[in-house]
Order: sequence, then C-alpha cells, then structure tokens
Amino acid sequence: MVKSAGDGFVPIFSTHIFHHGAVNGVTGSCHELAVDVNPVTIDDARHRYVIDCGLFQGAETAGVATESLLAINFSLDNVAALLVTHCHIDHVGRIPYLLAAGFTGPIYCSTATAILLPEVIEDALKVAGFKSYVITSAILKRLTEQLVAVDYHQWQALPLAFNDPALSVKARFQPAGHILGSAFIEFEIQHQADKKCIERVIFSGDLGACYTPLLPAPKPPYRCDKLVIESTYGDANHVGRKRRRAALASVLKRCVADNGVVLIPAFSIGRTQELLYEIEEILHRLSLKSSLSDAEKVLNQIDIIIDSPMAAKFTKDYRHLQQCWDKEARRKVKQGRHPLSFEQLMVVNSHQQHLEVMDYLDKHRQKVPAIIIAASGMCSGGRIVNYLKRFIEQPSTDILFVGYQAEGTPGRIIAKYGPKQGYVYLDNQKYTINAQVHAMSGYSAHADQKDLLRFVKRMRIKPKHIRIVHGDNKAKQALKAQLQRLLPNTEVVIGALHQSR
Repeated sequence: MVKSAGDGFVPIFSTHIFHHGAVNGVTGSCHELAVDVNPVTIDDARHRYVIDCGLFQGAETAGVATESLLAINFSLDNVAALLVTHCHIDHVGRIPYLLAAGFTGPIYCSTATAILLPEVIEDALKVAGFKSYVITSAILKRLTEQLVAVDYHQWQALPLAFNDPALSVKARFQPAGHILGSAFIEFEIQHQADKKCIERVIFSGDLGACYTPLLPAPKPPYRCDKLVIESTYGDANHVGRKRRRAALASVLKRCVADNGVVLIPAFSIGRTQELLYEIEEILHRLSLKSSLSDAEKVLNQIDIIIDSPMAAKFTKDYRHLQQCWDKEARRKVKQGRHPLSFEQLMVVNSHQQHLEVMDYLDKHRQKVPAIIIAASGMCSGGRIVNYLKRFIEQPSTDILFVGYQAEGTPGRIIAKYGPKQGYVYLDNQKYTINAQVHAMSGYSAHADQKDLLRFVKRMRIKPKHIRIVHGDNKAKQALKAQLQRLLPNTEVVIGALHQSR
C-alpha cells in the first residue's frame, strides 16, 4: 500500500502551493511549490520550485504601474529551480526579470520548449523596448546557460535548496497538447527513509483541447495527490473538430465573397500553425471537387499571408519538429502534402514588406482579397494592430477571432462591440468597427470544460486537493462546481494571490 496524502497518510514532509499570478484572470502565470521535512511553520526554510513566470496582460494591467507588473514580487530565497510548462508569453514573459532579480538556478522544460524559448524571450525583449544588443545578448546567454531540456516522460531529479538527505524531489514533463513542447508537470516528492512516503503534485499548465490539429491530446496521469488546473474554458464546451472545420470553411467563403481582406489575429506559436493546418485541409478538399462555387473559386486561389516574422520562424520550427506531431499530421506528410507550407502561403518578414502589403491591399480594395494571419492574438500589439487601424472601418473587411480574448484587450472589445458597430481605441485613437466580426472559440488551443473534467476523471488515483487557476471568475466557479460534483470527497478551491513574504 503506497503511503500518500491521498490515502489519508500524513507524510513527514509537507508541500505547500502558492500563486504569484493567473489567479485574477488568464495571464501572468506563476506558481510555487514549497517542500520541507518537518517544518515548524509554512514560512520555515524549505525547498522551493517556481512553475512558469509569465507576463500580465489585458484587464489585469489596468491602473498598475509597468514596474509593478514586471517585478518579481516574491522572495527567491531557497528557490532551487524554475520549471516551464510552455513558452507562451503569459507563462514565460517575466523570466528575464527573474534572472535580473538574481535567480541563477536551472530552468527545466521540454526539449521542444528549450528550442523555442530563447526566440520567444528575444522577441519579448524587443516588444518591451530593449534596444541594447549587449543587454539582450547577455540575457539570452544567461537563459541558454541555465536551460535544461528534458524529454517527455522522463523523470528528472531536481536540486534541493540545501543539503537534505531525507528528501528526494523529481519531476517529469508530459505532453499537454496546447502548443509545440507544452507540458503538464508531475512532481514526485519522496522521503528517503521511507520509500512509501510519497506525494504526487501536478501543475496542468495550459491543457490542449482534444482532437486539435497537429498535436496529440494530453493523457491524464495515473496518480495525483494535489492538482493545480487551468480553467480558461471552465464554463464552456467547444464544437467538434469536423463541425469546427466546416464552420471555418463557411466563414472564409462568406468573408471572401465581397473581395475584402480577412484579418485573423493569432498567436505566433500554436494558433497560427493550427490555422494553417486546417486551411490546407480545406484547400485540399476543394482541389478534389469537380465543380466549385464562385466563393470557392476565390478561396481556392486567394493568398494566405502570414505577416509575422515570429509566426514564420515558429512555423519553421514546427516543421522541423515533426516528431512532436500527432499520427494524422505525420500521415499527411507521408502522402506528400505540406500542412504548414502549401502553394498559396506567403510570408511577410520585414517591416518594409509589411507596409507594402498593406498599401497594396488598400489600393486594390475589393479587387484583391487576401487572408491575413498576424499577431498578437488579442490585438494588444504586433502587426495586426496596423491592419486593424487601416481596415477596421471598411465594411468589406472581415475580422475572424479564433481564440480566447482576455478581458480588457482590444480583441475582447472588438469581439463584443463589433456586431453592434461600436468602437475601439487602437494606439490611443478611436476607430468605428464597420468590419464584419466573427468569433470561433472552438478553435481555441485550450481544453474546454469537458476536456478538463476528463483529464481529472481518467486519473486512476484521483487528487484529494485541487486548486483552480488561470480563468475568469465565472469559468473558475463553473469548473469548481463540476469538480465538486465529480469528486465529492475532494477539496476544491480557487487559487488566490499569495501575499509576498
């Protein structure tokens, strides 16, 4: 009989979980696992592990000074390691500030994330206004020196903050299906004097939806004693894959019917590649049809433009890391198809090219339709903002949202008020939303309520304690109610921001 907290056994070590972000919304993910043997109080010296260190965005930044948003407002004493679930900016954007605050320990992540992370951080520094090549190079050098790549499914022994022969802490990264390299993290804490004294603590990171393109769905762990789980779509369910693709094809046909531009805000990592994969499938199916409607003929010849150097770079990384793809995607490659590099795909790299493309589309308005995929996914920065400023007031423009829009972001405002011909402020200038606005949340890379419940339900040994984070309050409350119904003997709480020690 394995002794664990889940079996009612009180171990001679203790674990505590603290939250430093992603509790008032979906950004700024940063959590802490603290472990110690026979502590007198929870604030005694302990071995501490930080999980993610992301940027705050959207409504969570309102009225807060930039310095406060970037600051590492928790002690680094006895922090033995940082572990990264995936490299979206809301999970890794504050890592440079963690390094600047004095963190010198190892940074563990999956093998694919280790490849992508330096590129993400370099881009984030540019966006943040770091113009010094020397400073940027120094940060990236520190980052790569501290990075430790760990293959999926492999246990990695973690360092302790100080010599403690009574304790063993290890972790492994399991595929999360969210973006390339994404993982949920299993911690195993064990007392060396009693190998049966063991506890499993799991941080979900961002879980992917089942049956999403390209990546395999996450498989629940066998055992979990304590669980920290995201809740982005804790109150909603996505439509099925076939219906989703059919809906995307239908929307695209409607969008190109008036020869206007179609703007799709999308994150550079994950969403862009999923969209390309699905668009290639739509075009492939059109190529097999004996006759096409007028809208299908336009769609079959239209330019698909990625106007994002980062998205283009990460799309290349996705192609090089095909071992991370699911069976369906690899089968298409064997058939001679190129899901992320097809004939109609164009890539815009330089800023000058970006300006020229916008000018050309504006000059040939309603004569040269095009589909533009550009970051950022919530319209809070990046080249998509320039496209919106140029085309959002034109009735022939279509804006297609395919992912979550956080409260307070321009994307959320456009999605909410666009159908009412409202307005949005972009770079402090007011724009009337005359464009047609479409939303397809089913293309989110996040698990929906059903997926989240399935993740917990299929664990053979289920958690006795669950913390819900990374979601709006309505989503967290809805998921809490469902989890309590599913596991009446489990303590289910909503994570709260930890007050700095």
